[in-house]
Amino acid sequence: MTTVTRSPRRGTAPAEATARAAARRGAGADPRRRAGRRRRVIAVAFVLPALLLLGALVVYPVLFSVGRSLFDASGTRFVGGGNYVEMFRDPATLRAIRNSTIWVVVAPTLLTGLGLVLAVLVEKIRWAAAFKVLLFLPMAVSFLAAGIIFRLAYEEDPDKGVLNAAVVGVHDLVEDGSPYPGARAREGESVRKAPGGAYETAAALSPGAAPVALPLVGVKPQDVPAAARPAAQAASAPAAAGELRGVVYLDFTPGGGGRPGEVDAEESGLPGVAVEAVRDGAAVASATTAADGSFAFTGLEASGGYALRLPEANFAAPYTGVSWLGPALVTPAIIGAYLWIWTGFAMVLIGAGLSALPRDALEAARMDGANEWQIFRRITVPLLAPVLTVVFVTLVINVMKVFDLIYIIAPGPVQQDATVLATQMWLVSFGGGNDQGLGSALGVLLLLLVIPAMVFNVRRFRRSQS
Repeated sequence: MTTVTRSPRRGTAPAEATARAAARRGAGADPRRRAGRRRRVIAVAFVLPALLLLGALVVYPVLFSVGRSLFDASGTRFVGGGNYVEMFRDPATLRAIRNSTIWVVVAPTLLTGLGLVLAVLVEKIRWAAAFKVLLFLPMAVSFLAAGIIFRLAYEEDPDKGVLNAAVVGVHDLVEDGSPYPGARAREGESVRKAPGGAYETAAALSPGAAPVALPLVGVKPQDVPAAARPAAQAASAPAAAGELRGVVYLDFTPGGGGRPGEVDAEESGLPGVAVEAVRDGAAVASATTAADGSFAFTGLEASGGYALRLPEANFAAPYTGVSWLGPALVTPAIIGAYLWIWTGFAMVLIGAGLSALPRDALEAARMDGANEWQIFRRITVPLLAPVLTVVFVTLVINVMKVFDLIYIIAPGPVQQDATVLATQMWLVSFGGGNDQGLGSALGVLLLLLVIPAMVFNVRRFRRSQS
């Protein structure tokens, strides 16, 4: 039997070599692949807690609020866009949108301007670091504490509110107050109340008649001036020919026992009271009482027909200052508190941008003869435009969410006059409205208003990093 031996095919050896090379490459690539997978697993392990936290605290509440806004107050009946329609029909919501617009326009603009001016000025003073720390300190105060501070500062009672104490002090320096605030005349047959708060004698008087006694009450004995003297002698002194006399006195006898409407021996005259002689409804003469409360008019016509009037200015209540937390001023007052807190933040950020400006451009402008205002307007501000934009947009985002200051500073009766979208959302949902459907719709609206500013800031940050 003949054995046939076949020779190996041509090209078999190169094929085996190729397979062996591929096997070696696969064996070398496998550790690299495993290392890459390991790095990805480690990265996911580090990122996963943050993703879970982000989903639990941000994504889920947003999605839940969007879904909840499509249901009624009880959360059982689907109403679609009904809450959004109701939102723009509600006068309180429209007022909140108006106030939010005021906040967005006024607060970031003022803060950016103040921060820019202060940042430029701080560079020119000796103790710049201490000044920055001083202005930045309010940022360390919580909004709750700041709200309580300004609620007390805005108190209308000047004995409690520091702002009104200052306003009243300045007012009293330039304008005299009434001598006996809260006092009133003892009305009777001889004296009656006139329109406007003044008091007049009921009977017509003629020069030369007996002195007229005008009794006042409502004056505390300790408020009677120390220079006041008893009024009994002035009340009994006869009038000269052609003279119309009288006395203004406190109709109160210390210890009791006096007779109402009559000048007793121990009753005091009231100095400094304005008295007018009136004829045909017009004042023809005026006088001020002396230490014993006496006054006299001379040069009057003898034909008579005069009445004596105590003007209402004698009894006007003292000036108590400005109603900072009234309906008209409550929003500007709260914005003022917000400025106090955030001015340091704006100044520090703008100051950081200012320190990075090219000094050669500023020096070149000074050498060319430009003054400091021209350098500020034509060089500093344009070069700081990116920083100013970031500060402004950041403050806009922050202002849209303001809640604490308004809720704490605004008193209950004017809470609706100061409300913004954030406070309105809380009031509708939890502060008595108990309509979480409408409150969720307000929350979605607030989110939609904030998102464009956030996107703008992120894009600008990315461009600055590229």
